[in-house]
Amino acid sequence: MGDTTEPDSLRKPRWRDRIGTTLDVIRANPTGRIALKVFVGLAGLLVVAVGALLIPLPGPGWLIVLGGLGIWAIEFSWARKLLQFTRRNLQIWTRWVTRQSWSVRIMLGLVGMVFVGVVVWLSVLVSFDLNLVTTVLDYFATH
Repeated sequence: MGDTTEPDSLRKPRWRDRIGTTLDVIRANPTGRIALKVFVGLAGLLVVAVGALLIPLPGPGWLIVLGGLGIWAIEFSWARKLLQFTRRNLQIWTRWVTRQSWSVRIMLGLVGMVFVGVVVWLSVLVSFDLNLVTTVLDYFATH
């Protein structure tokens, strides 16, 4: 008889099995099912809200939003579908970018940096009523 077990590289980690079993036990009880939905909904909302606040700043704002979407995907099918859509399109974008020449990649990077710079400039301008461009130009003019 042949070995029917999967190789280690194809097997899910043990902790994933434990989490799945725990979630199944919680979902088996009507009160647990409602409590789990409420907990997952609030935890996902908190993470998405923090990520949304961080989007205008340089850093992992979008990654945090996707993490919150991943939390929602534990219990909500619409979040699973949106997360799958996002992953699929991100993979398509990544494959497209990697097929491009270095000059196109550099141009995309520069456009991205200009976009982030404009978002930071606008965020500081709106939040603190401080125009970074004129402040920096004034600083260099006086020194």
